[in-house]
Amino acid sequence: MTDSPPLPAELRPLFRRVAAGHRHALNSTLPAGRLVGAEEGRDPRPVLWMSEGPAPVGLWEALHRERQTSGLWPLLLAPLRDEPDFRPWGSQELFPDRMSSPDSQDAPDLLRQWWEGIAGWEDEDPEEEAERRAITAPFGPSWPGLAPAGALTRSPDEHARACAATLLQVRPALRIGLVAGTDGAAALASCGWSGPLNHENDMGRIAGVLRSWEQRFGAQVVAAGFDTLDLSVAAPPANLDEALLVAAEHLALCPDNILQGVGTLSAYAEHLVDADVWTLWWD
Repeated sequence: MTDSPPLPAELRPLFRRVAAGHRHALNSTLPAGRLVGAEEGRDPRPVLWMSEGPAPVGLWEALHRERQTSGLWPLLLAPLRDEPDFRPWGSQELFPDRMSSPDSQDAPDLLRQWWEGIAGWEDEDPEEEAERRAITAPFGPSWPGLAPAGALTRSPDEHARACAATLLQVRPALRIGLVAGTDGAAALASCGWSGPLNHENDMGRIAGVLRSWEQRFGAQVVAAGFDTLDLSVAAPPANLDEALLVAAEHLALCPDNILQGVGTLSAYAEHLVDADVWTLWWD
């Protein structure tokens, strides 16, 4: 069996250093693109490679298959309101120096902290307390705990690739991005994506929960925009009881999905039953 071609020279700067004895390799042919650096920080290294034009059909899937040998995670990239500088990617609104590592995070503790900050109503007036009770029912101010792992209904990898193909059919202007990392959580923290900034300014903490979702629900990061994420989900909640616990995690991690969407946890949970794609949005 022949070796894969080595990583193209244009992609090598994405790695601070290549571990001794590890030879990153890539079979896929990339379209025209460029390296993107961070907006600030003392380290000028690039953190992202981005295509100049729309992602070629089938390329995300091919790059996803090669992620273990390339050390790169593919992202479908969307801009804010079709702005010409393709924010935040083309405008370099990326802040890797601010981000911690997903490896150091305790997902259950983070979710509990965020939940208590959103659902707590200590010292509130009766009207505000009633509003929060309605939003968080049936759980109330106490964190209900981590949702149990779901039952896989399909291969997480195959489902992620199918979701990428579907997204490109619906949104053909999406570009392809490559970031150092072999899972989506690591990639988002590595490139310094700051979509959840108004809720949590350390993407490493958000990524710690995304990694937990990958382990429990087969959820993989497929696409990222200015403040949105699209995740493929291979083990979605199968009934309303399961969905309520998953919805509580969504409220903790991404409150705008509920508070500026359907308004209550119970209504949101209904949409999660058998939902094999999760879209997250932070205001």
